Amino acid sequence: MATPQEKLADSLEALKALQDDNAVAIRARDLSRTHRERLLKSGFLQEVMKGWYIPASPHDDRGETTAWYASFWNFCASYLTERFDNEWCIAPEQSLSLHAGNRSVPPQLLIRSPKGGNKPTQLPHNTSLFDMRAVMPAPRDVVELDGLRLFSPAAALVEVSEGFFQQHSTDARTVLSLFPDASEILAHLLEGGHSVIAGRLAGAFRNIGRDRLADDISKNMEAAGYNVREKDPFEDRIDITLPKREVSPYAGRIRLMWQAMRKSVIDNFPQSPGMPNDAEAYLTRVEDTYVTDAYHSLSIEGYRVSPALIERVRSGQWNPDGEEDREHRDAMAARGYYQAFQAVKKSVSGVLNNENPGAVADRDHGDWYRELFAPSVTAGIVKASDLAGYRSGQVFIRRSMHVPLSSAAIRDAMPVFFELLEAEENPAVRVVLGHFVFVYIHPYMDGNGRMGRFLMNVMMAGGGYPWTVIPVERRDDYMAALEQGSVHQNIVPFSKFLGELTEQSLAGKPAAAIPS
Repeated sequence: MATPQEKLADSLEALKALQDDNAVAIRARDLSRTHRERLLKSGFLQEVMKGWYIPASPHDDRGETTAWYASFWNFCASYLTERFDNEWCIAPEQSLSLHAGNRSVPPQLLIRSPKGGNKPTQLPHNTSLFDMRAVMPAPRDVVELDGLRLFSPAAALVEVSEGFFQQHSTDARTVLSLFPDASEILAHLLEGGHSVIAGRLAGAFRNIGRDRLADDISKNMEAAGYNVREKDPFEDRIDITLPKREVSPYAGRIRLMWQAMRKSVIDNFPQSPGMPNDAEAYLTRVEDTYVTDAYHSLSIEGYRVSPALIERVRSGQWNPDGEEDREHRDAMAARGYYQAFQAVKKSVSGVLNNENPGAVADRDHGDWYRELFAPSVTAGIVKASDLAGYRSGQVFIRRSMHVPLSSAAIRDAMPVFFELLEAEENPAVRVVLGHFVFVYIHPYMDGNGRMGRFLMNVMMAGGGYPWTVIPVERRDDYMAALEQGSVHQNIVPFSKFLGELTEQSLAGKPAAAIPS
């Protein structure tokens, strides 16, 4: 007779077979009732609605959102195709956001379908679908992206209201920047006789510096007998020169976010005190901060470390082979943090010797990452191939509605990020956006938070600010501020949060301490 463990193993094999077939949305009929109930009870399956499930982790706390946010887009693609076949399409506003590389989970996803019921379908964690009964766009105006059926960018721009350009300005500008010419948009405008929309889109293209496209829209519509009054739908203008055609929505998105957020950072972060006169004294203070910094940074990531363990690791008086499994992992993380801290100190030294902070971070951040995980590789906890560079798979952030960039998008976004960091003249902007944009992209499978805080403190040195520790006691405030920036494009809370900690450090009253 099979043991309970053997029965669970059988059920997990059935679940694995579905996942090997890339199934995320699992229907009741995909598993036998016995397997389904066993997996639900053990926490390996989570019910989304009656008859539909997603894989989950038995280690997740009750009410944990991560499994759902990680599954959201794939689940919706499968569920909607099962329900409506190919007669569905995401509404134009949310289609444009997805074309712009914005994969944050929305509170409500709007769907158009001739089979729609004009009512919401409730989903976990206060999310929902709303399927509007509406005529589908022409087949040529529907494109598929990762299983999601979207309005094409040109068709969506003609459909959305003026409010979209004001409420989602980064998404709108990102999509506009992808057009090499106006021909595709003009086809929709002329076919529908959309003179008012033509004026809006001409104004939108002129707003981002694409005067030729704006002129082409106006002249072609007027040549066809339409009277076009150009109107800028955006509430502000941007002080940035975009490439003539941005080849990647992710690269354009990073450029536009940086420009849009600069002023809010400057308004909410203390001014630079100026570069220190004594670089050696600055580095001594950095070293004196090590134990406190290591304790809080590792604790934020969930490692159980003590000041005693950190000191043992620093001095080399530890025996990694003699640790228990959990303590072994924590000790490896602490050793890696020490080695990375030393590498970051060298980068800080370069910045204090007037090297460009952005260029230093671009050159050295791979070294910080390798040192951070080298002990774990030696111990066999992490594969050596994981240190080869940026991640090659998708990663998700616990309890966050922000979905980090795909592995392919990282190759477009990271060079632009470091280009912006190197060109940035304001030290406060380098500090805040250096940290924020790095973790927004999330270029590694693990260690992004620690790397972001290291990068932040190298930028601190570039402005003469002291090394600043983010206390583990304020982890919730820290994560909430990052979430506001990532999901709602509101960088003010994160700027104020870091600004408050920096002001305390400047006043000689560090916000972080370690247990006695």
